[in-house]
Amino acid sequence: MREQNRNLAVRVVTALLLFPFAVWMTWLGNQYFALLVALVAALCAGELVWMFEKRLSPTGWMGVLGAAAFPIAAWLWTEGGVRFQDWSGVAGAGAVVVLLALSMLQRGELAQAPRSAALAALAWGYAGLLPAAVVALRERAGWQWVVLLFVVTWANDTLAYFTGRFLGKHPLAPRFSPKKTWEGFWGGAVGSVVGALVVKWLFLPDLGVPAAVLVGAGAALLGPMGDLAESMLKRAAGVKDSGRVVPGHGGLLDRIDAILFVAPWVVACSMWFHR
Repeated sequence: MREQNRNLAVRVVTALLLFPFAVWMTWLGNQYFALLVALVAALCAGELVWMFEKRLSPTGWMGVLGAAAFPIAAWLWTEGGVRFQDWSGVAGAGAVVVLLALSMLQRGELAQAPRSAALAALAWGYAGLLPAAVVALRERAGWQWVVLLFVVTWANDTLAYFTGRFLGKHPLAPRFSPKKTWEGFWGGAVGSVVGALVVKWLFLPDLGVPAAVLVGAGAALLGPMGDLAESMLKRAAGVKDSGRVVPGHGGLLDRIDAILFVAPWVVACSMWFHR
């Protein structure tokens, strides 16, 4: 078996195993789903910090723990009945103070201290706040909308992969990802829209066809953007994969980079179309 085909087989098997588990945890919801997303956020934040620093400094650990706190806070806010409006500003300001204080303990060149602090702050937003949107979507709109998020994103990724592999000729963004093509982009767009219509038919009968198409169209644009954004980070760090957690897919960031960008869009759509 050729190496490329072997890698494809590993990717497919891994996806077939992970998708039912993700759907099951989504269906359970509540603190179970929030804790799972918090774990994913922490691992993704760790991958992000490790890509650039090859270790976890005190500020790196602050990035990891802060990222994990966002999904938990999202569940407490939407389902647990805890209101953060009066304390969110104070908590954010306090986190910045602690982060900069920890950066003063950083060893090595002084110029590395603010870079490490900035990387931890990026971990909060990228690997913490964006996954928290998935928790908020589950608690606000229900498990069906999270399945919609998964399907429109992974259908995009799957159709883009196969279309680009067999038909791809015109590079999409060679600076960040030389293998991505415009043909793959349009194939992925079809996958997102068709996936949205299938989920609408199976689980969201009250969602109109135009609304489902709109959800899929947004995912068709934002999913590749999320993939390219992570590719940019990996190229800047000089690594091929964000990690090795997921067989055939690299790290967790490699697997969910598109979901992170699509999630806020699906949350917004749920606010418009789900009352």
